[in-house]
Amino acid sequence: MTTTLGSTGLILNEPFLWERDKKGRCGISLPRRDVPSVAPDSELAGDGPDFPDLSELDVIRHFTRLSQWNFGVDTGFYPLGSCTMKYNPKTNERQAALPGFGGSHPLLPVELSQGALKMIYDLERHLAEVTGLDCISLQPAAGAHGELAGMLIFHAYHKDKGKQRSKILIPDTAHGTNPASAALCGFKSIPVKSNDQGVLSPESVEALMDEDTAGIMVTNPNTLGLFEGNIKKVAEIVHAKGGLVYCDGANMNAIMGIVNLKKIGVDVMHLNLHKTFSTPHGGGGPGSGPVCVTKELEQFLPVPRVVKKDEEYVFEDDCPKSIGKLHTFYGNFSVLIKAYSYVLSMGADLKKASQYAVLNANYIKEKLKSVFHLPYDQPCMHECVFSDKNQAEYKVTTLDMAKRLMDYGFHPPTIYFPLVVHGAIMIEPTETESKETIDQFIEIMKEIAIEARENPEILHAAPVKPKCGRMDETGAARNPCLTG
Repeated sequence: MTTTLGSTGLILNEPFLWERDKKGRCGISLPRRDVPSVAPDSELAGDGPDFPDLSELDVIRHFTRLSQWNFGVDTGFYPLGSCTMKYNPKTNERQAALPGFGGSHPLLPVELSQGALKMIYDLERHLAEVTGLDCISLQPAAGAHGELAGMLIFHAYHKDKGKQRSKILIPDTAHGTNPASAALCGFKSIPVKSNDQGVLSPESVEALMDEDTAGIMVTNPNTLGLFEGNIKKVAEIVHAKGGLVYCDGANMNAIMGIVNLKKIGVDVMHLNLHKTFSTPHGGGGPGSGPVCVTKELEQFLPVPRVVKKDEEYVFEDDCPKSIGKLHTFYGNFSVLIKAYSYVLSMGADLKKASQYAVLNANYIKEKLKSVFHLPYDQPCMHECVFSDKNQAEYKVTTLDMAKRLMDYGFHPPTIYFPLVVHGAIMIEPTETESKETIDQFIEIMKEIAIEARENPEILHAAPVKPKCGRMDETGAARNPCLTG
């Protein structure tokens, strides 16, 4: 390749603000005091916090330079598998900043919050239509929070039936947070092995499903990027034993407008608005993980619910079987606005977004399967999973190749997950990347495969171009710095 996105260009060093401290500098002009100064010997007097003395220029350059160290979806291709790092249209940000939303306060009375409540109510209706499920709460603040809500609903459902159950079936292709969410609700996770096609076998589920099992948590499409084609049969087996079916909706970007979750037997699912519905995520949040249920389970949803009574939107708290309140006020509200804007702007094209996401993933799979080992050579959904098996003879690992991608200017994909594939390389292009960008990524991956064969040492040393080289991850694990 003659050109790449990677560069050794002008990357500026930047010390801590305290290292820039010069006594007497000030970046602001304070108004003249209209109250007397505190006497030096007063108990209110003291040195105060150790803030550095900086000019306005010092502050501006500091944060501008730090921003240049960041990499995000607005910078370049971000193919993190299972994360759906799609581009976030800036119109969504504009809607979230409208004065009626940006200036609202959660303690305002209902009569002064009708616009916000209508938005919540309408978004729930739209998401119900997209999923095929009947009732939704937008209260959970993230994907794992939505999972927790789902498991609490499982718990409340079986308690209401008069017999609590102790186990949950969790496939080996499920998201890693699923067993944690189940454990928080007192359930013991029972692993279910996928078959040689990378999906659930009804026979495996039937062998494990009994009357002490509350249900199953399925990620569909699963973490191999494959659609669980036996899900309807699996749901029938679980329902026949009195259990419920939970679907982890983190991979919903592959099936929007295509799959009706209720018709395939799902009782509860969560959505990741910060993924599928295009609101910025990363760095710990904010997120949003609405929980969606069938009509039968509506009575267990978190409170307060937003309902419409006599042309007015109000909070409904009178739900005696509810799992209670999960979040202060009503979730991460600005994320809800951005998702609402995205749904309204896309409309029926939400289906097309999923189709393009699946097309892009299959294009990458077909172009790279002659170079990288493909454990499951079949049509994938939103992501494709390779491994480092073909590079192992050159002593090149998935980690080496991921680090080398950084030299070429691409963010690495998700690596070593799912655990069911040794040395996994999990690539999710989403629908927002152009063919030109994807082709460039494919060519770079092929170039790295050649380097692995002909010059493996350069991969062992990668990355060499970024500001920081490869970290000593073993040393960090053995001697963690926990004091900040």
